[in-house]
Amino acid sequence: MKTESAVKDRYAAAANQAEAALCCPVDYDPKYLKVIPQEVIEKDYGCGDPSKWLKPGETVLDLGSGTGKICFIAAQVVGEQGKVIGVDMTDDMLEVAERNAPIIANAIGYSNVEFRKGRIQDLALDLKLLEEHLSENPITDANAWMALEATEQGIRENKPLVEDSSIDVVVSNCVLNLVEPELKEQMFQEIYRVLRNGGRAVISDIVADEEVPLHLQKDAHLWSGCISGAMSEEGFLKAFEDAGFYGVEFVKFESEPWQTVEGIEFRSVTVQAWKGKEGPCLERNQAVIYNGPFKKVLDDDDHAMERGKRYAVCEKTYNLYKRSPYCDSFTFLDPIEEVSLTDAEPFDCSRTAERHPRETKGQDYKLTTESSDCCDGDSCC
Repeated sequence: MKTESAVKDRYAAAANQAEAALCCPVDYDPKYLKVIPQEVIEKDYGCGDPSKWLKPGETVLDLGSGTGKICFIAAQVVGEQGKVIGVDMTDDMLEVAERNAPIIANAIGYSNVEFRKGRIQDLALDLKLLEEHLSENPITDANAWMALEATEQGIRENKPLVEDSSIDVVVSNCVLNLVEPELKEQMFQEIYRVLRNGGRAVISDIVADEEVPLHLQKDAHLWSGCISGAMSEEGFLKAFEDAGFYGVEFVKFESEPWQTVEGIEFRSVTVQAWKGKEGPCLERNQAVIYNGPFKKVLDDDDHAMERGKRYAVCEKTYNLYKRSPYCDSFTFLDPIEEVSLTDAEPFDCSRTAERHPRETKGQDYKLTTESSDCCDGDSCC
C-alpha cells in the first residue's frame, strides 16, 4: 500500500496548495468553467476532458473526482435530467468538492451532483459507512480485526457505494494510473460492473510508449505524479478488452509527450469503450456488409469481414453494429420475411460465414419489378 499512501498524501497536500506537476495543460470549454470557483479549478488535476463525450440526461460516475471540476462540468452537460456521482478517497479533496457543490447548484439552477468516499478499484465498499462502523466498533484486539473483513463484505453486498448496472457513463481524468498494478484488473472489472448494458467508459489518462521498468514503478514520487504507474498504449486498450468491453478506441491521442523519463514517452490519451455484448446469439437471417475503407476488419468477437461481402450475423451482433461506434461502417440487410424471436434458432457466433442473398430474401423469392426511381437528375444513364 506504499504507492496508495504516497498518492493519498500528495493529493491531500495538493487540495490545500496547487501543484502544477500533477497535471498537463487541458483546454476545457470556458462556458462550463464560468460558474466553477477558482479554488476548484486550481486544485483539480487531470490530463484530458472526458466530459466532451457526454450527453444530456445521462447518469455519470467520475472516478477519482478530486475537487470536482469534471463533475461540475458534467453537471452542466447532462443537465437537470442527468446525474453526476464523484468518487474519491481523499478527505481534503472531498471537502473542497462538497463545500463548492451548493455554489455550483445555485449558479446553474439545479442540483445533480453528489460525492461519495471510496476507492476506484473497489466501488462497492462505501468508506464513509466503514468509518462510521469503526467509530462505533473500534478495533481493540485480533478478533475485532478479523471480523472487519466480514463487515466490509456486508457493506459491499447490502449497501454498495455504486450499484451494479446503474451508470450510463464512467469517466475519469488521470486517475487509473495511480492504482497499484495488482489491483488494476479489479478496477477495470469494477468499471464494467457498475455500467448499464449499452453504457460506456470515457477515460482520460497517461500512457507510456514503452513498458515502464520496475525501478521506475518503485519510485513513489513518480507514481503519485501519474508517471510510473502508466500502462503502455497497447496494454491500456487491452485492459478494457479483457474486462469485457467492445468497440475500444482512442478518441484522443496527444502526439507530443507530456513528459519523457529515461527515454520513455508519457502522453495523454482519451479512450472510449462500450459494454453490451451479453445475451444469446439467435439466427434471424440478418446480414451485414462491411462498407470499407479497409480491405478487411476483425471485430472484438474475432469476426473477420472483407469489404463489400455479405456476412451472416446473429441478432445480438446485428443490433450491436447498429450502435456506436460501428454503425457508420456497415450496411444492414433485414430478411424479407422476419423471423420472430420465439422462432429463432441458436446461431453459432464462433464462426464467420458469408450469407447468400437468398438466405435473406428467401429461397422462393421471385419478385420482378419495374425500374426504381433511384438516381439523381433526369436519367440513370
